Amino acid sequence: MTDSPYHHGNLRTALLERAESVLAQYGADGLSLRALARDLGVSHAAPARHFRDRQALLDALAVSGFTRLNTALRGAGGTPGPPSARLTALGRAYVEFAVTHPPLLALMFTAKHAEDSSAELRELGHAGLEVAAGLIAEAQAAGTARPGDPVRLAQVAFSTLHGLATLSLGGLLDDTPLDEALDLALEVLLAGIAPAP
Repeated sequence: MTDSPYHHGNLRTALLERAESVLAQYGADGLSLRALARDLGVSHAAPARHFRDRQALLDALAVSGFTRLNTALRGAGGTPGPPSARLTALGRAYVEFAVTHPPLLALMFTAKHAEDSSAELRELGHAGLEVAAGLIAEAQAAGTARPGDPVRLAQVAFSTLHGLATLSLGGLLDDTPLDEALDLALEVLLAGIAPAP
């Protein structure tokens, strides 16, 4: 076997792509560097050039996941319009990512909260919250959001949306379509963030 098809750094990308596919199908327990090497047709030692061990691979998957999630959240939060419309877009982007990549999202948060998580992982793990908090602070400055710590308000909003995505994935929304539940959740969240009349 040879890793010649993966010259110029392509093997790392190929390993991560295959690992995410295995993660989605079999969970983190189904991941091994040796199996990934076999799947890609490279020597069993080839992945060690990019990942010192399985945990390094899992951490790299988490970094990749947070990077993609943060890109989606920044894109949603950067759309034109008032902060409330951008918060709504951000909420939709989070739920879409969560229901599209549930095993990856679970891995991302597990890795972020691990005792030995890297500074990079912790920073990436907080970036989405900072985007939401920035929008809430902007709304507060405009008088369209209640006073209070924007980070705390963003945490509550993310908790609600994460919980909604989790219920949907577990089939626990009964007959309520996710889109309908998300519309209502966002409406309630925005009403809760709005200043008291």
